[in-house]
Amino acid sequence: MSVLDTPVIPAPRPSDGRGGEGLVSVFVRLKLTLLRNGLRQSSGRRAAYISSVVVTLLIAAGQVIGLIALRGNAHAGSLVVLLTAVLALGWAVMPLFFPSGDETLDPSRLVMLPLRPRPLTGALLMASLIGIGPLFTLCLAVGSAFAVAHGAAAVVFAVVAAPLTLLVCVALARAVATANTRLLTSRKGRDLAVLSGLVIAVGIQVVNFGAQRLGRSGGLSALDPAAEVVRWLPPGSAIGAVDSAAQGSYGRAVLQLLLSFAALGALLWLWQRSLVKLMTAPDGSTLAAAEPTRKKSATAGSRFSTLLPEGRTGTVMRRSLRYVARDPKTKAAWVTALAIGLIVPLLNAVQGTGSVYFACFAAGMLGIQMYNQFGQDTSAFWIVALTISSTRDAYLELRARALALLVITLPYTILVTVVTAAVLGDWEALPGVMGLSFALLGAMLATGAVASANFPYSIPQDGAFKNVAPGQAGLAWISIFGGMVSAAVLCAPVIVATIWLHIADAEGWLWLLVPVGGVYGTLIAWAGLRLAAPRTANRLPEILAAVSKG
Repeated sequence: MSVLDTPVIPAPRPSDGRGGEGLVSVFVRLKLTLLRNGLRQSSGRRAAYISSVVVTLLIAAGQVIGLIALRGNAHAGSLVVLLTAVLALGWAVMPLFFPSGDETLDPSRLVMLPLRPRPLTGALLMASLIGIGPLFTLCLAVGSAFAVAHGAAAVVFAVVAAPLTLLVCVALARAVATANTRLLTSRKGRDLAVLSGLVIAVGIQVVNFGAQRLGRSGGLSALDPAAEVVRWLPPGSAIGAVDSAAQGSYGRAVLQLLLSFAALGALLWLWQRSLVKLMTAPDGSTLAAAEPTRKKSATAGSRFSTLLPEGRTGTVMRRSLRYVARDPKTKAAWVTALAIGLIVPLLNAVQGTGSVYFACFAAGMLGIQMYNQFGQDTSAFWIVALTISSTRDAYLELRARALALLVITLPYTILVTVVTAAVLGDWEALPGVMGLSFALLGAMLATGAVASANFPYSIPQDGAFKNVAPGQAGLAWISIFGGMVSAAVLCAPVIVATIWLHIADAEGWLWLLVPVGGVYGTLIAWAGLRLAAPRTANRLPEILAAVSKG
């Protein structure tokens, strides 16, 4: 039984100062101490923190000024309600992708202390209000409430709604973090942290898409239907209460405010319940529990292995595909490339402003995965180096890695091209895009092999956002951007042929580009692998030293 359920010490009397109020001050000081000690570690960390604070305050100030400028707009209420909902969504997913951003997000560290759940929840909530995120949220909440507060009654509601919005957001983040603590401290949790870049990239694309839709629809009036629903969902209902009070609907405003209070109470109850369960329930991640899954995975892996070629090629392909499935950094790079490669052409097609040739973006994004092939091996590359004793061994190694990449990239490129053409309804251009994508993919494989041999760099494994070892950023830029430019140059014959067929009104002959692009891409990839093989065989010590710095 956990100490949460065992009264180790008597409950303090209200007068002795050691009750919930005293616990709050202890945790607030603990949070400040953690922050201060973290900043003392290095001057670089202090500079990064100060810079982030300044940037956050500048962004918050700009947002507040923009919200104040909306004061008096007929649709300001719709915008601020949706903005609050988006803010709450960000707080909900933040613990899943940034579990190491706050040392107090893991309450299991407090399991040996004689603390009761209810005062512990309140103390952690107060400590959570310290930081850049809560400050930014409070600024937006105040600006949103000010934008719709007209009249004395609305101001009274705004005074309550702004801090209530902050409390709901923080309680939501804490409840999610506590409920997923064991996930976030596992390997899957580290994978989620690495994949946060994907969420940011997708979010930027969604925001861009929404802004363009608003611009074409004629302004903020397009937000009204969605806002009518969201204003009844906490914490948007708190800001919606201010808008309702400004319009004279006091009963509606009180109901909306009560919804946010009820949501805060429910989140605190769920948080406390998850806290008790976390500190009292045993961990089910035992060897016996994991054994069936392990056997199932081994069976699935053995079945897939039978489809791979024999010898060195199959072994290297299997190893490369396991990197994609298990290594957090490699997995993050692949998932990001797959998602962005589909999102960019598809969103442009949905908006009606894109072209089917945007599908070539998928081939480019996936082809980048061929660059720095040896960097994903890190210091374990010495095992690979021991198996390379000749140029042919190096060629077989590179060829197998390229084939493993093609197992994923080739069908995915075809899928993205067909989907983009289907959304746009431009089936006539599909063969040309397909052939051009094949040629580009082959060129990326060729330049990626050459770049891997000449410009290898280390990929650190200790940070979610550090993908290049210190001092090797120049190598990474040269490898990726130099290779991309070279790949575009190598694709020039197919690009020229595609343009000429369009200019000559010979779209009926575009189907020839499918075999031409496939054969040309294959030849280019073969030539690149042949060119990179002797360079790889001769630079094994240099490559090992470069990829072992992380």
